[in-house]
Amino acid sequence: MEWRRVADYDEMSRLAAERIYAAVVAAKGRRFNLGLATGNTMLGLYRLLAAKLNASRTDLRNLHTYNLDEYVGADGQAVPESHPLSYRRYMRQNLFSVLDPALGFQEETQAHFPDPVDPAGFDYDLAATGGLDFQLLGIGFNGHIAFNEPIPATRISVDGYANLPTRVVALEALTIQTNSRLTAGDDDALVPRHAATMGMAQILAAREILLLACFAEQLAPLTKMLHGEPTPELPASYLLGHPQTAIVYTADLIPLAIP
Repeated sequence: MEWRRVADYDEMSRLAAERIYAAVVAAKGRRFNLGLATGNTMLGLYRLLAAKLNASRTDLRNLHTYNLDEYVGADGQAVPESHPLSYRRYMRQNLFSVLDPALGFQEETQAHFPDPVDPAGFDYDLAATGGLDFQLLGIGFNGHIAFNEPIPATRISVDGYANLPTRVVALEALTIQTNSRLTAGDDDALVPRHAATMGMAQILAAREILLLACFAEQLAPLTKMLHGEPTPELPASYLLGHPQTAIVYTADLIPLAIP
């Protein structure tokens, strides 16, 4: 595992954009499955990545994106794109619509989101197309990755948690509170209580993982991760056993000391 300390948000965004861009270009025309995350952390990265892809005229006809999660409404369906917190809406606004159409990326067929009605179908499609080549991650203030929330070790084994599939989950109070503050203008009622999340099994099977952290509140889970071992009580800790994971964090807000 690589721990990379950078000066600030701008440097983190540049580094992440360069790594993802290089991975996409290196695919050289073969299908490339790219796992994507949302949230404020990724905004700068997506702006820079789109600019690099557009400037280089990179052929994106074989790029397929797989988002980590999507909110679920009271009807059990994915929230519509008209919902202000829709992740499909987020991706369209911040990446998909910014890509030059001439590059060949077709959102309707090449952008994939976990479906709360058929979460197993998401996993089947990923497995049938070779799994994730590259997965981008953030880390929740409680240590979750995607919406894989912590579970007490008394309720699930270490291996059992690692094998969790894509599914619908109830969001923890801290997650709802955090997302309300960061993305919903402190309107708790706007944040759905459930989400469809990519499974731990699918994330951990990615050939390369990049986790970005730029909030002071992420110091606690990162510190526990650095000095701990895989546990369902800290989902991000499972990345410790992944051979190609890089964690990039900003020194201005996360004063983490790496041995």
